[in-house]
Amino acid sequence: MNHELAKAYEPREVEDRIYAFWLSGGYFHAKRDPQKKPYTIVIPPPNITGQLHMGHAMDETLQDILIRWRRMQGYAALWVPGTDHASIATEAKIVESMRKEGITKEDLGREGFLERAWKWKAQYGGRIVEQLKKLGCSCDWERERFTLDEGCSRAVREVFVRLYEKGLIYRGERIINWCPHCRTSISDAEVEFEEKDGSFWHLRYPLADGSGEIRLATTRPETLLGDTAVAVHPEDERYRDLVGKNVILPLVGKEIPIIADEYVERDFGTGVVKITPAHDPNDFEVGLRHNLPVINVMDECAVINENGGKYAGMPALEARKQIVADLDAGGYLVKVEPIKHNVGTCYRCGTAVEPRVSKQWFVKMEPLAKPAIDCVRDERIRFIPERMEKIYYNWMENIKDWCISRQLWWGHRIPAWYCDTCGEMVVAREAPDKCPKCGAALRQDEDTLDTWFSSALWPFSTLGWPEDTEDLRYFYPTNTLVTGYDIIFFWVARMIFSGLEQMGEVPFNTVFFHGLVRDAQGRKMSKSLGNGIDPLEIIDQYGADALRFTVVTGNSPGNDIRFSDEKVAASRNFANKIWNAARFIRMNLEGHDVENALPKTLRTEDQWIVSSFYAVAREMTENLEKFELGIAVQKVYDFLWDSFCDWYIEIAKIRMQQGDEESAQSARQVLVWVLSGTMQLLHPFMPYITEEIWQSLPHEGESIMISPWPEYDPAYNFPEAEAKMQRVMDVIRSVRTRRSEMNVPPSRKAKLYIASPYQAVYEDARAIIMKLAYASEMEVGDAFEIAGAVTVVTNDAKVYLPMEELVDKAAETARLKKELASAEKQLAAVQAKLSNETFMAKAPANVVEGVRANGEKLTERIRLIQSGLEALS
Repeated sequence: MNHELAKAYEPREVEDRIYAFWLSGGYFHAKRDPQKKPYTIVIPPPNITGQLHMGHAMDETLQDILIRWRRMQGYAALWVPGTDHASIATEAKIVESMRKEGITKEDLGREGFLERAWKWKAQYGGRIVEQLKKLGCSCDWERERFTLDEGCSRAVREVFVRLYEKGLIYRGERIINWCPHCRTSISDAEVEFEEKDGSFWHLRYPLADGSGEIRLATTRPETLLGDTAVAVHPEDERYRDLVGKNVILPLVGKEIPIIADEYVERDFGTGVVKITPAHDPNDFEVGLRHNLPVINVMDECAVINENGGKYAGMPALEARKQIVADLDAGGYLVKVEPIKHNVGTCYRCGTAVEPRVSKQWFVKMEPLAKPAIDCVRDERIRFIPERMEKIYYNWMENIKDWCISRQLWWGHRIPAWYCDTCGEMVVAREAPDKCPKCGAALRQDEDTLDTWFSSALWPFSTLGWPEDTEDLRYFYPTNTLVTGYDIIFFWVARMIFSGLEQMGEVPFNTVFFHGLVRDAQGRKMSKSLGNGIDPLEIIDQYGADALRFTVVTGNSPGNDIRFSDEKVAASRNFANKIWNAARFIRMNLEGHDVENALPKTLRTEDQWIVSSFYAVAREMTENLEKFELGIAVQKVYDFLWDSFCDWYIEIAKIRMQQGDEESAQSARQVLVWVLSGTMQLLHPFMPYITEEIWQSLPHEGESIMISPWPEYDPAYNFPEAEAKMQRVMDVIRSVRTRRSEMNVPPSRKAKLYIASPYQAVYEDARAIIMKLAYASEMEVGDAFEIAGAVTVVTNDAKVYLPMEELVDKAAETARLKKELASAEKQLAAVQAKLSNETFMAKAPANVVEGVRANGEKLTERIRLIQSGLEALS
């Protein structure tokens, strides 16, 4: 036994000390061992801009549970930590800090800016790692990686060149999603759609030959400056004769053609659409089919450019107002129809995304998507829960080429060089000295790669690829990816096709999707609602174990959880319950030589608790294998709180107070053995308190985290003992409940008469029943006839409690009658409300439901009071 346990559990005094102990022991470091199976998780790398939030807390807790469990099972368990350079978010933060100093990126130049960015990373980049340590994460910090470190950067260049050489990466002018605020392209997966109020502006475009007009509607009138055609469906009889004619583009005055294309929906609106190839992805495809000009009318800040005529220099929304006014004044505006529609916004800053033609780098997705779909269909990769497969298939089967270039300086610079003398382009792993064609100097592409390009390689780049490292051979493919369902497109899909393409193997065999952490009302946590919760504040107030226990309790794959102060306070109370139980056991070991092993002879109650422990161990293992972490933790919670603390410890107290040293010593051994084993079961969930308690008990080994996970042992399956104890506990529980209903204090003891065919069971447990059921005497027999007794019935026994020994009949009758009158009065008021038509019509549904629920409670209370009065009579 290493040390005493303090009077109260103080997480602040324990957690940092224990984490330092784990680090100094090297217990987090995974060693390659041919005698062990590997089990690998790569952490979803948090952004270096990040601050630990509740989503991180749950994500990392679930991973830590799996790693600690597998480590205890004897696997070479590797949890690879690391951080993401987060191009857009990090650059935005640095630019903002520079703006406050009156400095721009251009003032510093690229090299100066990058020097500043690396200093920023050195100062703030490790902050979230330290916060993960506070949570108790058992990552292998010796293998920590960063997406911009030399190894990961080399992997990025290698993949880019390989894909380019296979024709899977290309550069071209295409429509892309542009964020005017971040001033960079973003991929389809980075666009979030929000329902917003908008308008349909119905316009007339005059026919150029003066024979009439054609009408259409648009949600973006400012883009008409870039219209190069109007389109109708080729089979639309209304417009067949107009195809090939021209219309006059309002405000601009130039002629544009009427074309026929199957993209147009005949039954939507007027069946006519304006075609703006530079500012709409569908229009761009139509433009390619009909060889239409592509006229970009906006710059990178969504300001009308020189192609916009008199509107040049106006921000797009300002230009819209002016254009609508001019259309109205010119007689081109027919009507304005208010609508609600989905607007694409940047997932980083929330700015409306501007579709825009731009020369960018793309990954050709169709050849990569098919094998990535197949490996989920044939179950080489399993999704937990399975319903996530449908979302994945839908995305992958409709995937577009991935725009991977970003107009940023912080990130992996695209490994392409251009010769301005002869026009040659070179894609290479290392910077070429000169143009291979003409010998002139080369300039590197200014753009960087999408952050997700590097994190797509995370399962193998972190293990040393493209080098054929021993870690890569041993730990790849990884086993479990734990992630939120909200990044299935950003990250999960991209890791799958990248692993298959570069490694020829899936990157992991299971994806465990968890939900989001919501507030107590079920709302998503956000700055605008002000309902975010800082996990570090929770840890400071309640301890890391309480936070961890809260985010896993009730957790089921793919489903959101609700977080509240009440729940975390209940988790802290559970920690205190365990602590107090451990202190009681620890104090009762003083002066006794107790080993951590079961005694040779086990009494009925010992067999019951040991058998129950092994059942819980078996069930928890099965739950963890199925990723039912919330169910697993509930099993150990129920066992600890109910079976062990509320029952076995109370029974052990009786034995330790009876004076039979052999029985007392046997009870001590069982207490130590069960508590120690239960701490092992609980350890992955609550690592700090379990380590502290385990260290205070007799034990073998240096740390609980490398002690063996308890495995089910059929030799300790005692169904008869379990059945016997169930009968005993049913009697005790029923008697206590009845006494509580009658307000009989524990100090007032009464004789018990137990009628049952299982008399030997109750005789064997005489001391336990008398102590815990507050009995003065106890008699067991086949049947009893006792006048004026309160009767309690269980499945296997009938128990009689003489009334005169329990209560003062007159006083108790008066008290119950008073309670009955009060309850009946309250129920009458509830019934009056529910029969009030005005109240029922106007009150919110939740209020009505609350009144109904109160009525049900009062009805049940009245029934119990009447039952008590009947017993007294």
